[in-house]
Amino acid sequence: MASGNAIRGSRVGAGPMGEAERGESAPRLRISFWCSNGHETVPSFASDAQVPETWDCPRCGFPAGQDQDNPPDPPRTEPYKTHLAYVRERRSDADGEAILAEALAKLRGEI
Repeated sequence: MASGNAIRGSRVGAGPMGEAERGESAPRLRISFWCSNGHETVPSFASDAQVPETWDCPRCGFPAGQDQDNPPDPPRTEPYKTHLAYVRERRSDADGEAILAEALAKLRGEI
């Protein structure tokens, strides 16, 4: 007795279709990109597509360029800053002292 699964052993795209049914594939260009770690990536692009200047390296994530001898620099990451670090960038110690004195005067009821 048959199992009732009519497509058993098949996969999507299987069959005698071939290129005639799906159409011709577009002509492709394979362009090499190199990152600063020396990894080479060779993605393929349609021949009429615009090739980007940089491509992300799939191995390290750094940007890769088409010039092997002069790859793009890796991105510079800024260290995490606390709220206090941002305040210190905007205010000097004298400003902080003046704000503190004003706040203390309000608390004491002098203002």
